[in-house]
Amino acid sequence: MINRSIYIDKIRPFFNKKIIKVLTGQRRVGKSYVLKLIIEQIKIQNPLANIIYIDKEKYEFDYLRTHEQLMAYITKQKVAGMNYLIIDEIQDIEGFERVLRSLYDEDNFDIYCSGSNANIFSSELATYLSGRQITFQIGSLNFNEFCLFHQCEKNEKSLWNYLKYGGLPYLIHLPEDDTIRFEYLNNINSTILYRDVINRNQIRDIRFLNDLLKFVADNIGNIFSATKISEYLKNQKITKNVALILDYLSHIENAFFINRVLRIDIQGKRHFDVGEKYYFEDIGLRNSLIGFNPTDIGKIIENIVFLQLKNKGFTVKIGVSENREIDFVATKDGETIYVQVAYLLADAKVIEREFGNLLKIEDNYPKYVISFDNFSAKNTYKGIKHLTLLEFLINF
Repeated sequence: MINRSIYIDKIRPFFNKKIIKVLTGQRRVGKSYVLKLIIEQIKIQNPLANIIYIDKEKYEFDYLRTHEQLMAYITKQKVAGMNYLIIDEIQDIEGFERVLRSLYDEDNFDIYCSGSNANIFSSELATYLSGRQITFQIGSLNFNEFCLFHQCEKNEKSLWNYLKYGGLPYLIHLPEDDTIRFEYLNNINSTILYRDVINRNQIRDIRFLNDLLKFVADNIGNIFSATKISEYLKNQKITKNVALILDYLSHIENAFFINRVLRIDIQGKRHFDVGEKYYFEDIGLRNSLIGFNPTDIGKIIENIVFLQLKNKGFTVKIGVSENREIDFVATKDGETIYVQVAYLLADAKVIEREFGNLLKIEDNYPKYVISFDNFSAKNTYKGIKHLTLLEFLINF
């Protein structure tokens, strides 16, 4: 198997530690694959390990629907020595948190689980297991992983494929054909919406849910508010209240389909109460909703830069400074970077806007402008670093 070291390296220090390892993330991003990599690593460390692996997406485990059934199965499988319990898509088992709490108190269990709904792991699990779990969010392939999986060169052609199809791992099994790949991506969209949004939250207005998701897809990088959407819908002769819109957006976000990014005042460090932006967890799924249009390339690049920053462990916000917007303010380990994103630095006006906004920030934190094209031989402008998108995705 191809090692997704970006996650395995984070999880490995917690092997055989008395803490429950929880893998979250959107369906089909590779959580099951990472769990299998974990099993592989455990067997290397302990060839005699008793591994209890439950994959809720397989028919043989379909009957495990309650915590009583889950505990009965584990009781039959466990041994007196060390047991490694690994449960994939655990949210499909009612009351699973009771079993994890009970097994946590036993000294011979090392527990790993995965799930595709943020609300489950931030409420039920946290209530029962406060301070007893650590969460790792698994994302779709970054560009370096994409090239490794697809065995392709890290060049502009591969980058365009990444921008078009996104990073769902299963794409490596499909031919490089738009019809086939987007049909697959559309099926994944439907699976996520019906299993993790509609069924789980008893959504009634499915048509509106789909329209709302397409609206988000078409407005990547735009300031977003439920009130603006409500007003837009009224112009379309559709009446939806703000509370309903916020609920639907929350359900989509909890399925790890989209990411909500808040705005922050750079000087005052306060968050704005209204107006945020949304970015998709996988750009291929976004493109399958409304099509891959080269005129949207600026939005797509901005989404990809956000995902790369998030993938690298940054907490990402939208910056506002004296009515000027900074695309991303990213913090990690107490340090901050500022990032502006543009498709092409085609003329002096664009250069002044992208670099100028950063030059007006009066601190010494690193500042970057990222664009698809090359800017200059020096790759700097008045001390601000410029990176091409390709350089940023490969080396940052």
